[in-house]
Amino acid sequence: MTRKNTLTAAVAAALATTTGIVAVPALADHHMEKKGDAPMVGGAAMYPTKTIVENAVNSKDHTTLVTAVQAAGLVETLSGPGPFTVFAPTNAAFAKLPAGTVETLVKPENKGTLTSILTYHVVAGKVSASQLMGMITQGGGKTELKTLNGGMLTARVEGGKVVLTDAKGGKATVTQADVFQSNGVIHVTDGVSLPA
Repeated sequence: MTRKNTLTAAVAAALATTTGIVAVPALADHHMEKKGDAPMVGGAAMYPTKTIVENAVNSKDHTTLVTAVQAAGLVETLSGPGPFTVFAPTNAAFAKLPAGTVETLVKPENKGTLTSILTYHVVAGKVSASQLMGMITQGGGKTELKTLNGGMLTARVEGGKVVLTDAKGGKATVTQADVFQSNGVIHVTDGVSLPA
């Protein structure tokens, strides 16, 4: 894989983690396309032997995230051993932000803000959908996840899916869960989570 592709994947992973709003489908509701044993995300197989960055660069649904991860300089971090749990917003999730937001965030002078947003989508450790559901049950209907940003995401089950609420009250639903990587797991979300 080229350095450019690796960077693109890292950006995608970082952006995914920064959205912070995640809904995880109930375990019985997982409908993933598969290529062999690898789940499909954005038309590309997500191989469990590859890192978050190596896989993310191939998803056509996460090009914005990958670009953001690269701009924030998080490729190396998300290529590390981790493990990490990344809530990865899709391109459509980023498109919901006010016009010009993404273009502004990827400018060099906004690297600190972009990094803060992206790391708000990442949790240390590998948290599967079933583990997250168990944490929500044990928490009486919700659980708080401490992100690499230092802020908290609140996870609840709404309509049978895991929904993440960010510090500003924004919500993101997990639309595809348990995309396992060599250094963690990605849960695809339909929203970008924003820290305080």
